[in-house]
Amino acid sequence: MRPQLPRKPAYTMNLTEQVLRVLDEALALHGRAAAFDRDTSLLGALPELDSMAVLALITGLENHFGIAFSDEDLSGSVFATVGSLCDLVEQTLAQQNS
Repeated sequence: MRPQLPRKPAYTMNLTEQVLRVLDEALALHGRAAAFDRDTSLLGALPELDSMAVLALITGLENHFGIAFSDEDLSGSVFATVGSLCDLVEQTLAQQNS
């Protein structure tokens, strides 16, 4: 039996939970992201995270959060861990809401 991410409305989920849901869907992890935390390594640790999956993940995050990442904000270090990815989303949200 595969672990499932909790089914909560987006407004009750914290940012990390929302990023994990998008990550799980973009990489077709079938619920594995439910076990991830901010320290979980991504790039180089998840075989599913290839160049095409990075594009799907970026698009998924932009669509989910209603944001647009700038090209200069996207680097390999952003995809190092769940936490670094969450930090990018949080910073982008703050910039676009200010």
